Amino acid sequence: MSLQILAPCLRRCRRAVLLLSLCVLAVAPARAADTYRIVHAYPHDRQAYTQGLIFLDGHLYESTGLNGQSSLRMEDLETGRILQFQDVLSQYFAEGLAAWGSTLIQLTWQNHIALVYDRFSFRLLRTVPYPGEGWGLTQDGKSLILSDGTATLRFLDPVTLRELRRITVKDHGSPITQLNELEFIHGQIYANIWHSDRIARISPATGKVLGWIDLTGLLPPSQRSSPEAVLNGIAYDPAHDRLFVTGKLWPTLFEIKVLPAQTATPPASRPK
Repeated sequence: MSLQILAPCLRRCRRAVLLLSLCVLAVAPARAADTYRIVHAYPHDRQAYTQGLIFLDGHLYESTGLNGQSSLRMEDLETGRILQFQDVLSQYFAEGLAAWGSTLIQLTWQNHIALVYDRFSFRLLRTVPYPGEGWGLTQDGKSLILSDGTATLRFLDPVTLRELRRITVKDHGSPITQLNELEFIHGQIYANIWHSDRIARISPATGKVLGWIDLTGLLPPSQRSSPEAVLNGIAYDPAHDRLFVTGKLWPTLFEIKVLPAQTATPPASRPK
């Protein structure tokens, strides 16, 4: 077949492919982030540099950071009052926190060790080494799950902290870094993104981001005491299906209700 005869056919094929692509794009919904509604606001220690947060047996347990200021504490939800307090040695910058059995496991940032406490007395039982930095920590009933500021989440043996497996967190194929405080909720990993007002919902099997929760506006900038007063801290009460969030140096801890995102639609044309 001559090029003169073939050219019109190729042009028609290209037009058909272009039209089909436009139809697919028009049908595929844009994924919007979930939003939130504040259910209740509770007082929170504005001096607490929140690195880890869990809700257990009716109380909040919190790990706070910074060298010389790091601590482990149990708090009353309603009043924010500290019920139990344990200083962390000044050489440690404390990070994420998780409960395992009768113990509390607290990460350190760059010391490569975890501090293991008796949950009831806060007595330090032992230290356990692990490689790399420690940022956030949670558990899924079988393993501890650790973030280190990269796009990687490591699954660890809860006793030895030996790595069992790892996943790379991606959204539409792009790695999501700066993963910070973690919580395991309804079979998904919820992760704060450092210096962001968004929480990622992550598949523990694949690392795929299943959705986002946008908490923009939760705490006004006027109530943030420094550039480091960022969203960080997720806790879940499974008995009453309550989700709590706070931030570093925030004066408030919020119970929120996540509002599912609506499928995005093209904006209406503005009148001329």
